[in-house]
Amino acid sequence: MFRVCMVVFSEYPKDPRVRREAEALVEAGISVDVICLRGKGAPQEIVDGVRVFRLPLQQKRAGKARYAWEYCAFIVMALIKVGLLHMKERYSIVHVHNMPNILILSALLPRLSGAKVLLDLHDPMPEVYMAKYSRRDGSAILRLLHLEEQLSIRWADFVLTPNIAFRELFISRGCPASKIDIVMNSPQEKVFTRAREATRVAHESDEQFVVMCHGSISERNGLGTALEALNIVRQEIPNFVFEVFGGGDFVESFLRRVEDLGLQEIVRYHGGVTLEEIAGAIKRINVGIVPNGCSRFSNLNMPTRIFEYVCMERPVITARTKGVMDYFDDASIHMFEAGDPDSLARTILEVYRNRERCRAVLARGIAVYRSHRWELEKARLVRLVRNVLGDDDAGTEREKFKVGVAS
Repeated sequence: MFRVCMVVFSEYPKDPRVRREAEALVEAGISVDVICLRGKGAPQEIVDGVRVFRLPLQQKRAGKARYAWEYCAFIVMALIKVGLLHMKERYSIVHVHNMPNILILSALLPRLSGAKVLLDLHDPMPEVYMAKYSRRDGSAILRLLHLEEQLSIRWADFVLTPNIAFRELFISRGCPASKIDIVMNSPQEKVFTRAREATRVAHESDEQFVVMCHGSISERNGLGTALEALNIVRQEIPNFVFEVFGGGDFVESFLRRVEDLGLQEIVRYHGGVTLEEIAGAIKRINVGIVPNGCSRFSNLNMPTRIFEYVCMERPVITARTKGVMDYFDDASIHMFEAGDPDSLARTILEVYRNRERCRAVLARGIAVYRSHRWELEKARLVRLVRNVLGDDDAGTEREKFKVGVAS
């Protein structure tokens, strides 16, 4: 049996991409261990067939120095843990999820004894850093992040990333096109479809008009823009409600802004919740919004939340960015100009007033989602992993890349 060790600087099963991929490999008959942060749960347990090892380190949001210390401490602990487990388990692949990219060093001992290394680039670190800390290209830290990315990609046997724009970016920075492929962040049907089928409600006749936003509560994700837009439209939409789910370093500022705008009666903040709770919340809303701000990272990102809303057959409003427009157009999703609260307000009002067009746009959006649903992405992931392992039965997935992108 093939054995895979996943390493991730986050909590499991809290990270949706890691959870999806780990469970997909287990379903394919591949043994999976996950090395992660302490979080909640026992230091060692089995979660839906995945064996989880939680290292004694908690993530705290306390500035760049704390991030650097946590990264270094986790890399050292993961290096030791992966090495010890490898002596017993003999891993076939160490599957490292960024950030940071340099976490790939945790695969050193298995690599020296013949294991393959798969690097999963959830996000490009230089762009995330610029968005988070309002930095521009040219700083010493950014040059270091570019070098760290290039060396990590060079050391990996193969690279995964979640969308077209990210793949093009990494190729432009030196990653061979034959070495990187896409596995999209599509929602797990077993979570979202189950919630959708549990209750089918016609929300158009509901007394309230419920808008939802979920994910990381960070400034770069445009929550400030969303609040300003709501302040514009609240007089136009009776019984307006804004449901917000998630945690992050912008929560306190977000809640202060809610008070400053006098939106306490409209905004309902729920904090961080499970994926199952997110799916349950989506089925009770009228529209979801993904108000990503203006940054190089936001322009390239294709937010998973879009597919989560569409999978649940709910209309979604998102910023007009390259990452989104690689998959959708104006006929298949509602878009506004990134960072523009007036544009977002107009789009919310259009969705509220023109229900017939909203249904037509949603139908086309669902067709886009179905061409990238998790069942298809999961099959691609398994084939790619087997290709890296040299499994002759895996097929030639890399040769099919252009077909996958075209769909």
